Amino acid sequence: MTDRKLLAGLSKLGFPMFEPSETLDVNETLADVVKSHDARLWEGFPVLLANATESYSFVPEQVEQHLMGKEQKDHFHHLMLFSGALFSLYHLSFPWWTRLTGHLSKEDKVLVKAWKNDLARNHTLKWLDAVIDPERAKGLFELYFEQKAEKDRRRKEKFEGLSLEYALSQVFAPKQKELFKKKLEGLLLTKTEQEYYSRTVKKKVVALANGDLHSLSKKLLGL
Repeated sequence: MTDRKLLAGLSKLGFPMFEPSETLDVNETLADVVKSHDARLWEGFPVLLANATESYSFVPEQVEQHLMGKEQKDHFHHLMLFSGALFSLYHLSFPWWTRLTGHLSKEDKVLVKAWKNDLARNHTLKWLDAVIDPERAKGLFELYFEQKAEKDRRRKEKFEGLSLEYALSQVFAPKQKELFKKKLEGLLLTKTEQEYYSRTVKKKVVALANGDLHSLSKKLLGL
């Protein structure tokens, strides 16, 4: 097996950190979005910032280092204010935004509040030569939330599945665990399996189902 094939296999088995990939420069990418002057990308800028914040890689000062001239930096500043207004609309906050608001001018704070109201009322946002569609911006942000919620749900389910497998392994021997699952899924057991299940596995299942035993176990664990 080649190294690349092995790494791809490991990635599919839940080790994406082993997948060969180029390192993403979050701040340079955000700067490129600012430079693009693409309204659709700008409407999704709050989503990009939210994702960048999750990776702890976003540093506003480093984004500015990739920008040239007053116009690009002004656009970045207003995109930050627009993002802050949208975050506020959805009652969200991030450490970098909290720090930034402490240094905003009175005019910028008034603008963020006004844009929050505009977003709530679906009024177009404008600055310099930029035009932001509020409905598209909110739609992209809500889609991000839906995808994030689904991702978190799958992660939780995977964790619970692994946790259950671990718990079963602590109580049942491999063959016993196999019979436990087959019985649970309503699969037909052979005569030998049924006898072994009744003689050994069922006793453990009955014990696990005992409410008093469950309560005592939680008490011992301080739960």
